This record gives sequence, C-alpha cells and structure tokens, in this order.
Amino acid sequence: MAKKGSLLSFRPDIKVVDATIRDGGLVNDFHFSDEFVKKLYEANLKAGVDYMEFGYKASKDIFDESEFGPWKFCDEDAIRRIVGDNDTDMKIAVMADVGRCDYKRDIINRADSAIDLVRIATYINTMPGAINMAEYCHNLGYETTINIMAISNATGAEIDEALELIGNSPADGVYIVDSYGALYMEEIEELAEKYLNMAEKYGKFVGIHAHNNQQLAFANTIAALTNGVSYLDATINGMGRGAGNCSTEQLLGFLKNPKYDLIPLLKFMENYMEPMKAEGVTWGYNIPYLLTGQMNRHPRSAISATAQKRTDYLRFLLELDDKS
Repeated sequence: MAKKGSLLSFRPDIKVVDATIRDGGLVNDFHFSDEFVKKLYEANLKAGVDYMEFGYKASKDIFDESEFGPWKFCDEDAIRRIVGDNDTDMKIAVMADVGRCDYKRDIINRADSAIDLVRIATYINTMPGAINMAEYCHNLGYETTINIMAISNATGAEIDEALELIGNSPADGVYIVDSYGALYMEEIEELAEKYLNMAEKYGKFVGIHAHNNQQLAFANTIAALTNGVSYLDATINGMGRGAGNCSTEQLLGFLKNPKYDLIPLLKFMENYMEPMKAEGVTWGYNIPYLLTGQMNRHPRSAISATAQKRTDYLRFLLELDDKS
C-alpha cells in the first residue's frame, strides 16, 4: 500500500481523538473533578481536537458507583455539566464495553444526548455482541466504531473474519487497538493494510489506539497514519492505563494541519496534570511494562509491580516466564 501524505503535508481526513478521561480514568478510577474535566474540554476546544472521549458507559449493576468517579458511567447530566449542549465543532465520545454495558437501558436516543460517537470495545470472541451494539447505537442516531482489543493475540484468520463482520455492519469505523503495547511498526503497517482494505471496500474509516509499553505508542500511531489510518487516539501527557498512550503533545507537534494548536494543552498540563502527578497518580513507561509488552501480556502484573514499587526486574521476568 502506498504511503499517504508526507512530513510536509497534512491530511484533511485526520481526526484527533482525546481519550485522556477514558483511558486515564483507569489510573485513578475516574476520580476527576468537574473542574479538571471542564478545563480539559476547554483546552481541547482551543487546541482543535476533533473528539473528546469522556469515559465509559459502564453498567451500574456490575460496577459499584461508590468505588468510581462519574466518568466510569457518563450519565447524561454529568456530561452536560461540562459541555451543556456542546455547541462547538468538537464531538463528544464515550466507550461501551461488550458485556459490561447495559446499552439498551443506558444509551438514549442521539437526539436527546450530548454524545455523538459510541466506541464499542470488544475482543475477537465477543464480536457478535459488538455487532448487535453497533446496530443498536446506529439506529439511535450515533456514529459508531468497533474497537478490537488485544489484537496482538488474534490470528490472521480471526482478524479477517472479524473485519468482514464489521464491514457488513452499520459501524462507521474500526480501530486497531494495541492493548498490550506489544506491536512493532512493521506489524502496525501490516494490520493497517488489512484494515484499510476492508474499510475501502465497505466505505468505513480506520483508527488506532496504541499503548506505550515499549515506548512505541507515538511511533506506531505515526506508522498507522502514514499508511492511511485517519482516527488517532491520544492522551494528554500520555495518561492512560499502565504505560499510557500516544501523547497528544507529541501527536499535535507532528501533524501539519494548522487547525491544531499545542499551546492550550501545555497550559493545561502545567496547571492540572503536574499537580495530579505530584499527588501520586502514576502512569507511564517503566521496566515491568516493557517486559509485559515484549512478552505480549496483559499489563495487570506490571500494574501490580508498579504499585508495589518493585525494582527486582529479573525476578519479575522469571515470574512472567512461569506463567507462560
């Protein structure tokens, strides 16, 4: 597949999706203040960000409200406290996990909601449920994507079948999701070609959501966009589960579209991200995350090791080996 664009050009099809509250919420159980979220919303608006993802539509029958902040559930009134009617060019997104969202109860008609895009998170083995959710949300008037998680653990045949199902669904787009931060640029390029071939056939777009276990989230995002992927997930200062994500400040610095402005995000980081880190909220690359990424493992063991401030890296590696 031919490269798309160059270092001196910008692509009008590119959309930057801020996932700070949603993926970053996995670090602090979504306990962001309204002030934090409001200031991020305002900074994203000034920066020219295309979509802001507020969090999950998680089921309150599964998750205890007392244990999480409001962005685990993204009730309509919580979002409207921040955006009102969102009379702006930036669209509002939420994520809904297959099997963890009571979508027929908690997702209302688009005409009555501040939300524009519902991103459906699924594994390969729950694809039928994802298709049902995409159809339901599409019929309510939402834009939809299907985000295939942990794609580094799926076989080529499984991916091909999943993409064909998505192609025949009403979903507007599909995401490459490197959940474990295990993929390299060459693998991202191969996946991008596979996904984009389906997308071109069925008139859909492709996005990427990268994790930074091997410090490749930015590089993998650039590799994907250069090959034609257009929806790019990023988070402020890379805040996200475990090793975090492609950082918005890196991404906007790379993109040549003059609509994007880094300055509002730098001010937000100074005033809100640095104090949060000073209070002990932790994310970002370290050796345990590197090792789980290299071994294509879920980062839960690295998250635990980081919380314990472990530096016995060889023992940690041997423990990973013992679990294989």
